[in-house]
Amino acid sequence: MSTPSSAGTGPPVRRTAAARRRHRIALAGRYTTLVLMLVVMLGPIVWQFLTSIRGRTENVYDGVLPARPTLDNYVRVAESFPLLQYVGNTLTVAVLAITSNMLFAAMGGYALSRAGWKGRRIVFTVLVATLMFPFESVMISMFLTVREMGLVDTLIGVWLPGAVSVLNIMIMRAAFLAVPREVEEAAVLDGAGEWTRFTRVFLPAAKGALAVVCITSFMGAWDDFLWPLLVLTDSDHYTLQLGLKTLAGATTVNDQRLVAAGAMAALVPMMLLFFALQRFFFKGVGEGAVKI
Repeated sequence: MSTPSSAGTGPPVRRTAAARRRHRIALAGRYTTLVLMLVVMLGPIVWQFLTSIRGRTENVYDGVLPARPTLDNYVRVAESFPLLQYVGNTLTVAVLAITSNMLFAAMGGYALSRAGWKGRRIVFTVLVATLMFPFESVMISMFLTVREMGLVDTLIGVWLPGAVSVLNIMIMRAAFLAVPREVEEAAVLDGAGEWTRFTRVFLPAAKGALAVVCITSFMGAWDDFLWPLLVLTDSDHYTLQLGLKTLAGATTVNDQRLVAAGAMAALVPMMLLFFALQRFFFKGVGEGAVKI
């Protein structure tokens, strides 16, 4: 005959075991979903890399792994078109985009995060409204403006429309709004002016958001294809994406192995930048959550 205490412990134990089973099933489901997402996201990159190291005589679709891996395709890419020149042009545009976006987005975000001036809500609403318009709807007017400025077929003309992004301004605004008001008040009591508070208090507190702006600006400039295609006509000014297009369309080098090798060469700088700033990036994603 069971005692009351032993009888009372039976159902909770069964419930605990059932809860543990549900937890294990849910955990397995989450990990399975993450693995599937990883395969979907990294699968094309892995396939591109494996294609880039296949030999000249090897069929691209013959198996998953190359029979005789080689780096000869990367050498052929460098010999087929001026890779270093295109990389240099793209880096020039990317560095300009990073510098201008970090500077102007930080200043614009700081201004929008500070109360006390009329029209702040209106400016914020107008900026958010511009996010609804796709680039294709304004690219003709942008091209006409750049042409009137005499910047067609120049790297400055490629950079200028992306000098500052509204989304980056919103990210910096949200990061500055997250700074405790007590910190700013303490700086004011210490005699810090507006510029001192901006550079010594708010910018150090928004390092993560600045990393997000840096990475997104670099990716936008590095991967941009449509706007350079409209602006640039001289092949000496081509960016890397335009160069890869000529590589893919050239009749003499229409080889998927070369295209894959060129694509991997274009991917490496973005990966290096992301891995270098990933600690700040994930911190900045939380800091820069857009707040209305």
